[in-house]
Amino acid sequence: MIVRKLQECEQSARFIKDPKGDWDSTRMLLKEDGMGFSFHITTIYSGADFMLHYQNHLESVYCISGRGEVETLNDGVKYPITPGTIYILDQHDRHQLRAFEEMKMACVFNPPLNGTEVHNAEGAYELNAEPICE
Repeated sequence: MIVRKLQECEQSARFIKDPKGDWDSTRMLLKEDGMGFSFHITTIYSGADFMLHYQNHLESVYCISGRGEVETLNDGVKYPITPGTIYILDQHDRHQLRAFEEMKMACVFNPPLNGTEVHNAEGAYELNAEPICE
């Protein structure tokens, strides 16, 4: 059994900050844990507005708190995000994420992240990122 506490992970190498200043992510479950997916608690900062395109991963995102929207860029449809909303990027969807206020999100990635990933120029995570060394 694996047991971790969010507050402890936030004080470790599992806490990653976006170099552009839009988010931070506490990676509570990673590839090295052998579960076949990774689990993160991510904070999207108020006013953030950025494009993502997970070409190498599928992602599910559940909003715990805050308010924003996600827009699918292929068709321009905007979906409101409020607590209790889940959106699932099952088609490697290009999307724009906007935070009208700080949002706390629970995120699951398949395949799992190694832990050090930040978005590349296309808004994706690379498959071969370095694992976290604790």
